[in-house]
Amino acid sequence: MASSIPASAPADAVLPAPVARPTARRHRTPGLVLLGVGFVALLLVVAAAAPVIAPQDPIRQSLRGRLSPPTWNGSDGKAHLLGTDHLGRDVLSRVIWGSRVSLVIGFAAVLVGGLLGSAAGLAAGFSRGRMDAIVMTLADAQLAFPFILLAIGIIAVLGPSFPTLVVVIGLSGWVSYARILRSQVLVLRSREFVESIHALGGSLARVVLRHVLPNVLSSIVVIATLELARAIVLEATLSFLGLGIQPPTPSWGGMVQEGREYLDSAWWISTCPGIVLMVTSIVVSRTGDWLRDVLDPTLRGE
Repeated sequence: MASSIPASAPADAVLPAPVARPTARRHRTPGLVLLGVGFVALLLVVAAAAPVIAPQDPIRQSLRGRLSPPTWNGSDGKAHLLGTDHLGRDVLSRVIWGSRVSLVIGFAAVLVGGLLGSAAGLAAGFSRGRMDAIVMTLADAQLAFPFILLAIGIIAVLGPSFPTLVVVIGLSGWVSYARILRSQVLVLRSREFVESIHALGGSLARVVLRHVLPNVLSSIVVIATLELARAIVLEATLSFLGLGIQPPTPSWGGMVQEGREYLDSAWWISTCPGIVLMVTSIVVSRTGDWLRDVLDPTLRGE
């Protein structure tokens, strides 16, 4: 029988594995991811230690040093590494304290949205029928309704405050959890191990808590990471519109709004918090993308 190997091919020739390049590329990504995780950890430390790290009082005004550019020795005799705003407040100190506001509201909103959305997704996936129709109808209605109008309506009734912001931003993010968890539960509920537990007399609560929830936990973590970046940007947007944290409490969105009238003469008032906000949202989003690639078994080896 004639050999299928060409005569011109060397005997020890080895064809390259087609999965070697993606695998090598995947091994190169953790460097950037570790840098991003380090940035987020540093931001958390800065936010927690804001009273110690901030060089000055973030709400202390000094009209003699107003609109001072970044300098080591301002007109008031103090260092302002990121300059001062139109009321003479230190921009660096306000950026540091603003990180505390953004992160606390972001994490709290993600917790609210995650608990609400996960419960709704699990209930819709297991109960099906009327509960499934109600949850999916509410999700579709919220996706079709402009969020800004919803936020304005809620804040107009409850007033702008920290709890109101957490509730508004949390309610805006529950849909992602509900839709994704519902689709995963629909697959898991038909698996053999779930049916076996039901046949052995296992309760619904035991099936959900001991067998289904651990299988969808990785998806919840990934969604929460991506929602954190969205919540931070959303809080900044509401503060920029005057619907978020009220002055004189510093917030990144509020600082950008306060400095927009001075972009031609004091660009640092809006630029510095805007850059920090942009970098934070990008780093958190990229970390979420990496977590999705690592925790989702369907993406491994692609």
